[in-house]
Amino acid sequence: MSTNKQYTWWLKALSGADEVQARRFAGAIALEIGWGGITKVKELTGMSHSTISKGVKELKTSEKLELPKRLRAHGGGRKKVEEKYPGIINDLEKIMDENTSGDPMSLLKWTNKSTYKIADELRKLEHKIDPDTVGRILKENDYSLQANKKNIEGSSVPERDAQFRYINKLAKEFTNQAYPVISVDAKKKENVGEFKNPGRTWTKKGKAKEVNVYDFPSLGNGKATPYGIYDVNRNEGMVNVGMSYDTSEFAVESIRQWWFMFGRINYPNAKKLMICADGGGSNGSRNRGWKFYLQELVDQIKIPITVCHYPPGTSKWNKIEHCMFSFITMNWKGKPLVSYETIIKLISGTKTKKGLTVASRLDESEYNKGVKISDEDMEKLQIEFHYLHPKWNYSILPNGD
Repeated sequence: MSTNKQYTWWLKALSGADEVQARRFAGAIALEIGWGGITKVKELTGMSHSTISKGVKELKTSEKLELPKRLRAHGGGRKKVEEKYPGIINDLEKIMDENTSGDPMSLLKWTNKSTYKIADELRKLEHKIDPDTVGRILKENDYSLQANKKNIEGSSVPERDAQFRYINKLAKEFTNQAYPVISVDAKKKENVGEFKNPGRTWTKKGKAKEVNVYDFPSLGNGKATPYGIYDVNRNEGMVNVGMSYDTSEFAVESIRQWWFMFGRINYPNAKKLMICADGGGSNGSRNRGWKFYLQELVDQIKIPITVCHYPPGTSKWNKIEHCMFSFITMNWKGKPLVSYETIIKLISGTKTKKGLTVASRLDESEYNKGVKISDEDMEKLQIEFHYLHPKWNYSILPNGD
């Protein structure tokens, strides 16, 4: 049973019970939960720790549970804070509202809304209340502890759907002719060294790997810049792990390494190559270096390269993200990336039930940031822009063709 359903069910059960039945019922639930049960029931019902403890004690010590001879009349005892301060719910809503009008520095708009801070603010408004009661009221009013949710992609680009259809159309054409279609992107940089890597892995009790408390780069052995190439048709990938910067030259060099290691072998009759890439970064649609270095690659391998960029804000649709990078992240979760060798082995060890295999290599070359590509260099490019969204779709031809 989920926490919310448990909470709703328990509140219904407690609402019809007198005070003794309620605390004994809460005590029984706490005993059923086991270690931490009292705290859990306290969080879910708003009952005090001492009341639940008293219920537990009565259950443990009484052989025959009977109601005491004297019970408070229904409605007796301390009044709820909502009854004592009728305006407290309205004041709480104002504190919790992220878009409160008026003074932008008022209440808790710019602070962490812990129950302690909320209680402090309510006391300033002359409501006598403690943090536990704040927590109860929040839950009763449909608040819960939640993390940020990544879901905003920015405004939708009007041409987005047309671009996706165009990419799919071209990819099918290349596939039908047995020409390669690759999805490329750079994975986020990783600190190399004794640093914590998010996630958990099975380890003997008390034998967890100890890592640095702080993630200062100076405590490590450098940074790893993984650039991936995912072969859409073969469900195979390669990651070129750089020790330098993620530049357009590095991105194209990664594709070059893939071609000579795998591409030309798996596609010996290929007359074209299609690349699907994000719209920004080292392989961005507006990046001059990206096109310049691709021209060098095209001249070297003697076949045209067609590039299709995904529209802004749609990088999660790039196949390499969910078909390869996500599995690499799962494979090394909870394992410190202590050396470049470790990174290479963890990437190469990534496999899935659907047959994904990933190769990896270390690129020790130095790539410089800020390299300027002149207008003269750009004029020498043998580039053909497509009729549909030419800023995102273009082909680069070998010089002399």
